[in-house]
This record gives sequence, C-alpha cells and structure tokens, in this order.
Amino acid sequence: MKKFEIVKEHKDFDDIIQNSPYLKNKYYIIYYKERDLGFPRFGIAVGKKIGNAVTRNRVKRQIRALIDKNKKLFQNDRDYIIIVKKDFLNLSYQEATEELISLIGNRR
Repeated sequence: MKKFEIVKEHKDFDDIIQNSPYLKNKYYIIYYKERDLGFPRFGIAVGKKIGNAVTRNRVKRQIRALIDKNKKLFQNDRDYIIIVKKDFLNLSYQEATEELISLIGNRR
C-alpha cells in the first residue's frame, strides 16, 4: 500500500465509521464511503482485545498484504475502514484471504 492510499486522520475514521454503510462477517467489519479521489484509500483498525502490540502489528501487516494482493476487488473513489475482529487470529493466511474476498464479493 502506498502512503497516499492510507486514511490517517482521526476525523476521517470517525466520519466514515459513523456515517457510512458497512459489511461484516465473523472476522471483519468493512465501512466504505464514496470519495472523488480516483483511487481507493484504506484504514486498518485493530483493537486492544486482539492482543499486545506485537500481535496487533502482525495483524495489520497481514491486512496490508491482503489489500495489496486483492486491490482490484475494491472500487476506486472509495475510502475503506477495515476493522479486524478477535476471531481473525484463528485463521490461516489463505482463510483470511478467502474471507475478505467473499465479504467484498458479496457487495458487488
């Protein structure tokens, strides 16, 4: 993921989460909001319930890798906030990829 593809501002996170539709399953909640940028932007949120800082950072790295490999599934002109649930820790990388694809695929 490139730096310009990241949602960083706290106010942007709050705006997207409070005023946008979402998709969810047992492992992810994905909020999305229309923008006029021409490319998708992503924000990743991993709560403290997931584990310590080492675990949370590992999960964020995995999510960034999943996004990079499956960027074609996300629509341009949208911001996405991906919230990871605790059950994510029980998944293999392949299962995490399949769950993300199935969740995004249901929206289309």
